[in-house]
Amino acid sequence: MTTPRPPLSDLRVIDLSTVIAGPNCARYLADFGADVIKVERPDTGDSLRNMAWRDPRDGEGLWWKVVNRNKRNIALDLKDDDDREVLLRLVRDADVLVENFRPGTLERLGIGPAELHAINPALIITRVTGFGQTGPYRNRPGFASIAEVMSGLSSISGMPGGQPMLPAIALTDEVTGLVGAFATMVALHSGVGQVVDISLLESIFQMMGPLLSLYKLTGEMQPRLGAGLPYTTPRGTYQCSDGKWVGMSASSDTVAARVLQLLGHAGDARFATFGDRMANREQLEAIVVDYCKQRTQDEVMRLFTEAEAAVGPVMDMADIAADAHYAARDAIVELEGTPMQGLIAKLSETPGVLRWQGRPINSDGADIRNSGWGDSAD
Repeated sequence: MTTPRPPLSDLRVIDLSTVIAGPNCARYLADFGADVIKVERPDTGDSLRNMAWRDPRDGEGLWWKVVNRNKRNIALDLKDDDDREVLLRLVRDADVLVENFRPGTLERLGIGPAELHAINPALIITRVTGFGQTGPYRNRPGFASIAEVMSGLSSISGMPGGQPMLPAIALTDEVTGLVGAFATMVALHSGVGQVVDISLLESIFQMMGPLLSLYKLTGEMQPRLGAGLPYTTPRGTYQCSDGKWVGMSASSDTVAARVLQLLGHAGDARFATFGDRMANREQLEAIVVDYCKQRTQDEVMRLFTEAEAAVGPVMDMADIAADAHYAARDAIVELEGTPMQGLIAKLSETPGVLRWQGRPINSDGADIRNSGWGDSAD
């Protein structure tokens, strides 16, 4: 059986970006077959190489291996005339260029959109910054945690009356990578060379749902409720008698009815309707807390699953690594011996492919310099 070509195998991408958000945008394109060339500074490379946890086998950063998988690598000094010429030669045949410098940096280097489009009018230039290419905050440093506190996310995260919280993962960077990949593909579909302006702030702000609408129309703001939500109950995480936790949600009347029957409160007028449950939130939450405290995690999971109620065990990475569903879905793979997430989506006819993890700096430099990229425009 012939293996189908990955769907983006005819796409050529130059990745000038660093750290997580921009490189993840390029990574999703690479995962589905795009020929992505990762460009790094010769002296320091991408700081992601040295961020956080390192692979004990070779000392390389684990972030690096995941975020820059499937990319070829070249070291170029964009302030050096010869190296800049190499980049511009690559631009001639590229479909996409991804960058996340501060606004104006490419222009100061003489390789802004005007110069790039003069070389390749069809080029999609995806620009990822903290606050966008315009607006009064455009020149501020772009960090995910700043976007999270300024997007409204932190204001609703945490315990009632407590400290506003930040996510425990690089949430905004990850979301922005997906936004960047989506917007880049939209721009490519347009058939017109253009600039795609992506910001960390607006990417995470999109995740806030109707909260801005609610405030503008009613003056109401969502409070901090820990693991709870103001528009559904029971919903949250609950500790079991063995010290383990479960998460559950009853965000529809049909699920709520099954949960109430399991809790022994079918027909309880306090919880009959959505509005009733909201009005009596504290009483209902207390019932769920008590129910779980009297049973082990396995018991709660079995009873709620049998009742077709929405429930799941709170899992850490040890649980996930041993989980049968993750394994069956190839959600965890080994790429050149490094375990990591699999492909983000499964295409039935033209699947993506994982080829290699993030590579050493300039490991493909000679091949790229001598490749045919750019020759068609000579």
